[in-house]
Amino acid sequence: MASFSSSLFFLAILFSAAHAQHGLVLPIQKDAKTSQFYATIQMGSNRTKINTVIDLGAQFLWFACNDYASTTYAPIPCGSSKCETARGMGCVSCNLPPRPGCTNDTCASPAYNPFQDALVAEGFAEDTLYSKNQVAVPQFLFSCMDSGYLEGLATGATGLLGLARTEISFHKQVTGKLNLLDKFSLCLPSSGLGKLSIGPSAKSGIPKSLKSTPLIINPVSNAPISSENEPSDEYFIDVKSIKVGGKTLSVKDSYFSIDKNGVGGTKISTIQNYTALHNSIYKPLTRAFVKAASNMKIKRVAAIPPFRACFSSDSISKTTAGPSAPTIDLVLPGNDVYWRINGGNSLVEIDQKTTCLAFVDGGSNTRTSIVIGAHQLEENLLEFDLVSSQLRFSSSLLVQNKSCSRL
Repeated sequence: MASFSSSLFFLAILFSAAHAQHGLVLPIQKDAKTSQFYATIQMGSNRTKINTVIDLGAQFLWFACNDYASTTYAPIPCGSSKCETARGMGCVSCNLPPRPGCTNDTCASPAYNPFQDALVAEGFAEDTLYSKNQVAVPQFLFSCMDSGYLEGLATGATGLLGLARTEISFHKQVTGKLNLLDKFSLCLPSSGLGKLSIGPSAKSGIPKSLKSTPLIINPVSNAPISSENEPSDEYFIDVKSIKVGGKTLSVKDSYFSIDKNGVGGTKISTIQNYTALHNSIYKPLTRAFVKAASNMKIKRVAAIPPFRACFSSDSISKTTAGPSAPTIDLVLPGNDVYWRINGGNSLVEIDQKTTCLAFVDGGSNTRTSIVIGAHQLEENLLEFDLVSSQLRFSSSLLVQNKSCSRL
């Protein structure tokens, strides 16, 4: 009997290992109320399902542990090598009966909720992570968060899935433990299911026409807590200029570059709903778009905050790839390399009568000149290759008669 049980256990390991060679895959859904994107993970001996909001800029996985139960849960001791890898900040203790998220002498984690702007000293722990495609990742390090700090998260979400450039980010742990190259791809759906793939991507359905641009490092971190001279672990690309309807905007080059203090440049965000632009970029872009839209007989109407350029929906032609509108191109280094933003990503329908330019004014004192938001990422396939430090991107899949839900 013991031999039979051992054989079953060995077969289970082989089954998980075989699936792991194809990476870990999580379906992505969009919350209708907040427009946040979340993935469902399974954790622990009970395979508890946890909805986690996807954050490219977050440093690690955290979720509320108040009702979490698992026989394989283990807190990370303060002063341990794992605590050092996680860059823990001292120790936390708990005066209540021990449970996940309430243990003594535990490595303290700076868990951050960006929607609540709350930084909380909670405890690091580890447990087994499971994915929908039958991949098990043992001793996965995460942080417990108290359920009182979940304000602002999508309905039903109790955690944040961090994909930043850190040693304990979601993708880094998965690829490290499964012995895969540090790569992940992201496809945020406008409807249906999208996909987060860690490790090698399935080739079927992937467009062959992906463009590539370097991922660059901002020399100064913008994390809630960081050391002096510590570089940012967020994802920046080197936008050189912007074109609207094929015409280059008149904007100072200094706004597109990153200075020695880490100010300026372009980063990609999954928690910023709409692309935010420095005021000196937003104004000329809006003027150019309104003019180009007028040339297409698109009728302008009263603005609806936070948007300043809105149009009559009846005056906008519809295509299978979304509204027909002037193109917006983010021009990147190289020969004819640009990220095209078509009508489905540049416009947002407010109601049946009104459609607005889906960009917002980031103000004149913003730290980052361009923050590409989630609406502009919808139905775009993004592949983050941390080995070669390259971003490969598709622009809108809808233009190619594809979608995130059909990859």
